[in-house]
Amino acid sequence: MHYLHTMVRASDLNASLDFYCNKLGLVEVNRYDSEGGRFTLVYLAAPGDVQRAREESSPLLEITWNWDPENYSGGRNFGHLAYRVDDIYATCQRLLDAGVTINRPPRDGHMAFIRSPDGISIELLQAGESLPAAEPWASMPNTGSW
Repeated sequence: MHYLHTMVRASDLNASLDFYCNKLGLVEVNRYDSEGGRFTLVYLAAPGDVQRAREESSPLLEITWNWDPENYSGGRNFGHLAYRVDDIYATCQRLLDAGVTINRPPRDGHMAFIRSPDGISIELLQAGESLPAAEPWASMPNTGSW
């Protein structure tokens, strides 16, 4: 397993970047705008992690700014922890066997979500290319929220 990023939502992207970059000292290493999804992702790294973050896409702080205003109550502004895994199917099976609910199964062979006992959402991402679709994951429905 390899730590990737922590995601937080921003209600004002400029104010958030001013805080994280200009005041805290983090450095922007990547940005992605999704016209269709109506959101922007900005990935930040601590100054000592910039080279590694650019090479390995980790460790990062992901700032998610949804273009349509939202009210982030109840901790909704905190998104998730993310980890890269060598085999998403084997990882999810091990977790399922241990009694962990797979909230968003890896139907695409690439991404799954689980929750900690305290409700923290954890994203699992397949290392490298997505694995071919496989059962029971391909037809498994979502459970709860993530």
